[in-house]
Amino acid sequence: MKIKPKYLYHGSGRRLRGDKLIPKKAKELDKKNKHNDFKGIYASDVKNEAIAMGILKSRGVKDSSCGFYTKHGIKVEAVIYWGWPEQKCFYLYTLPAETFENKPRGSHQWISFKSIKPIRIEKLIVKDYIYLIRKATKLEKKNWIKEYGKGGEKDDKNKKR
Repeated sequence: MKIKPKYLYHGSGRRLRGDKLIPKKAKELDKKNKHNDFKGIYASDVKNEAIAMGILKSRGVKDSSCGFYTKHGIKVEAVIYWGWPEQKCFYLYTLPAETFENKPRGSHQWISFKSIKPIRIEKLIVKDYIYLIRKATKLEKKNWIKEYGKGGEKDDKNKKR
């Protein structure tokens, strides 16, 4: 069983309204993963993953995914399939871990089913962390379409006109 950290991180394209994050239903495409289907606050014990998620949740990003490599330490693998961040800034919330549960167990994902008041809110600049993100290859896009359907592909084609 994984030891609960003191703090967790949550990235968002939006500034918090009010003083607490409120549990919400995840807008997750991977319906096969039951751990992505809760009404809660999702956070990570890996700061760079939360930073990447903040960028991926920014205006302009149509379809994206975020995962890890753990061969030589933890490396975030964040991919944008369609779109690109159009915002200059995003937010990183440092959260107390007390009410969070590790789901799935042993992963870097944590979920709280209660509202949380952040300990710290940081306004970060997208271009300072864009190195965590990459555009999908043609093969990855093809596989995405097979798995999830067209996604943001139509939006990208319309934008070029």
